[in-house]
Amino acid sequence: MLIDPRSLGADLGRLEQIEKASLRMVVQAIYDYRESAVEIFREESDLVADIGEDITRDALDRMGMSKIDQRLFGKIDYKQARYLFHPEYAVKQALFVDSKAEKTSGQRTATLQTSQFSLTVRQIRANETVAIPGSLPPILRLRDEEYITTTIFVKYNYTEATPQVNALDSITVAALPNGLLQEMYNPNTDDTIWLAGRNAPTLGEAFRVRLSFPRLKAKANWRVQSILLPPHLFQWAD
Repeated sequence: MLIDPRSLGADLGRLEQIEKASLRMVVQAIYDYRESAVEIFREESDLVADIGEDITRDALDRMGMSKIDQRLFGKIDYKQARYLFHPEYAVKQALFVDSKAEKTSGQRTATLQTSQFSLTVRQIRANETVAIPGSLPPILRLRDEEYITTTIFVKYNYTEATPQVNALDSITVAALPNGLLQEMYNPNTDDTIWLAGRNAPTLGEAFRVRLSFPRLKAKANWRVQSILLPPHLFQWAD
């Protein structure tokens, strides 16, 4: 009944289905929780990054899913080994959902570390060609079992209403392609979904890169979804 995750390398359409279905689940969980998210952002005094992490975890825990008793590791907020069921197949999945929070002026990008993705970043930086691989494997092997890796980012866009109060404006949810989809989404430095990250190599800072939501949408419109706050309704962008 379970398909071999490695077979997805030769069936990229099915891999896209898996990532689309996973994005739908996360978007629905966040959408259902959006009113609470507004209140939490307004009332909490924690760092906005911590607030976003708490909201994402609460929303996904409330949604629930078909969990596998296997611990995942990594620098990502929400990690869950699970079964993904489709009418035609089922697969074991390592689902990683990370939260970002930034002022609305920066809502077009998300800054990522290499530990948060499995693609190779192909781009021009400081007039040099770079190809920096993500350290998250496209297929994760744990206890002799293999899981297809899926990474989704939830970006909380907010305005600083006062020095003590933050107002949540909107939420962006994006599915970053698995590394097996490299040639579709970032085949070379001229055809890329990335922008230069906010790190200074001269100071020894670790490599970071910015995912461009407009560039990702241009590749596949459904991969970036925007959730507006009440009273606005959500409409899936296909």
